[in-house]
Amino acid sequence: MLIMTFNVVMSQDNDKLARNLISLRGEVEDLQSELKILKSENKNSLIYLNTRKTELQANIDRKSLKSKQAHVEHEKLIEKIKLLGADSEQLVPHVIKLILSIKKNLNTGIPFKQKERLSVVEDIERKLNARKVTSQYAINSLWAFLEDELRLTRENAIYSQTIQIDGENKLVEIVKLGTVIMYFKTRDDKYGVAKNIDGLWDYQFFEEQNKQKQIALLFDSLKKQIRQGYFSLPLSLNQ
Repeated sequence: MLIMTFNVVMSQDNDKLARNLISLRGEVEDLQSELKILKSENKNSLIYLNTRKTELQANIDRKSLKSKQAHVEHEKLIEKIKLLGADSEQLVPHVIKLILSIKKNLNTGIPFKQKERLSVVEDIERKLNARKVTSQYAINSLWAFLEDELRLTRENAIYSQTIQIDGENKLVEIVKLGTVIMYFKTRDDKYGVAKNIDGLWDYQFFEEQNKQKQIALLFDSLKKQIRQGYFSLPLSLNQ
């Protein structure tokens, strides 16, 4: 009787040991699989880093080449300025007058990235005043700028822009419809419009729910690349 009991206990211990061994073997296999995955990930990471290193070096080489080319072009431009001389000087007042007209239109138009657009014109103006460029070069640069402005008049698009609301600068999403009207959306999903009051631009919120829904639909449609269709929009806060 005692022998049987001892055999039963031994059998139970063997079974428990076997189960533990099976469990440990499973854990070892899991760890080995995880190790293989980590090795594979590390290998892929190294390949990616090497690729990025090559791309960055190529980018540095391209920028270095562009810098050298820009220097050469600058030297050529200086020579052209010297050759053009008097003809370029005679055109300067006319070009300055054109620049002032463009700046006035930018300041009175919708406040879409005004600082960035003005900086392009002001940079041309500074270079012309310092005689770093010829009048002809300035005119060509202004023409290229005006072509971009014409493109903006045909574009309905969504952007991010920092605007001032209640004296505080806030990054918002904006929708501009050509150069006619500009709506904005804050991070807490409030909607409004840029409104010109006595020559100064102000950003005002729509209070009515139906107007907010109309603008929300416009933002959602443009995010989905839907740029054609019928939209009912509030054109003024006074409506």
